[in-house]
Amino acid sequence: MRLGINLGYWGAGMDADNLSVAQEADRLGYDVCWAAEAYGSDAATVLAWVAAQTERIDVGSAIFQIPARQPAMTAMTAATLDSLTKGRFRLGLGVSGPQVSEGWYGVKFDKPLARTREYVEIVRKAMTRERLSYDGAHWTLPLPDGPGKPLKLTVHPEREHIPLYIAAIGPKNLEQTGEIADGALLIFPAAEHLEETALRHIRAGREKAGLTMDGFDVCPTVPLALGEDVNALADMFRPYTALYVGGMGSPKQNFYNQLAQRMGYEKEAAEIQTKYLGGDKTGAAAAVPHSLIDSTTLLGSVERIADGMRAYADAGVTTLTLAPAGFTLDERIAALRAGTEALELAGLA
Repeated sequence: MRLGINLGYWGAGMDADNLSVAQEADRLGYDVCWAAEAYGSDAATVLAWVAAQTERIDVGSAIFQIPARQPAMTAMTAATLDSLTKGRFRLGLGVSGPQVSEGWYGVKFDKPLARTREYVEIVRKAMTRERLSYDGAHWTLPLPDGPGKPLKLTVHPEREHIPLYIAAIGPKNLEQTGEIADGALLIFPAAEHLEETALRHIRAGREKAGLTMDGFDVCPTVPLALGEDVNALADMFRPYTALYVGGMGSPKQNFYNQLAQRMGYEKEAAEIQTKYLGGDKTGAAAAVPHSLIDSTTLLGSVERIADGMRAYADAGVTTLTLAPAGFTLDERIAALRAGTEALELAGLA
């Protein structure tokens, strides 16, 4: 099992330390460094900045938001980053959610699966450097009856095939991801529930495409915190979990809330959402069960973290992306180093 790191959203208060964290991960032999975007900083700029100041570690978008960019623009960005980094770029895509898609980008959040499929097809076709034409339900290239003509990408990426990942939570999205992508970016993964909540759907998609799981990268993001008091460490992630389970979406459409329900937390997920959307963020955080946090993070001593890593590897994870937590840079670096130590202790290095 390989290790990655996730720097999260730029502008979240740890920006001054993030480069140091990425450079230490590079030195320690981590496989990939991911950066996110929502409605603040964009991921492409962050990845270019990190890649320019590291040597070996891959950089990946987790995610480029599909409603934010035309697919040909995403192909251009991917080709440019792959060229600049000499083959160290990974392309992660996702549809975001209805609040961001419609509120920030002005793009209707409808038929996300069909839009994702067409988007991936266009990106991959553009990356072949053949003249680009496409006739789909959501994109038509060139536009008919106008001056547009099929063009081809002028940039030569370092590789013919840039690894393409999709952020997926729901069963249908996971199945399609298995069918059309090289990897899946997962969030809130519990090792004991990973087969039922994710892998069986991904596997079904691979089978539909005539493929096996060989070479497919199962890549969940897992917060990691080093220390002896597991309860206190878990409390650090209560606001984070409450935000996603309670506040990322509407009462009718919150993918993270639905995931928590599929893991057996139906009543708790409803309470967290009701309190969060009602303005009681403190109450929502308090309502998050300890077991939900503990099963979706790596907390405690190096030995306990190693046990958790073994469970993820046994469940089918191929790249475990860590979000090293801490209040200072030294604490985050210590967590990062604990990750590599735990991987070796678990016999997974």
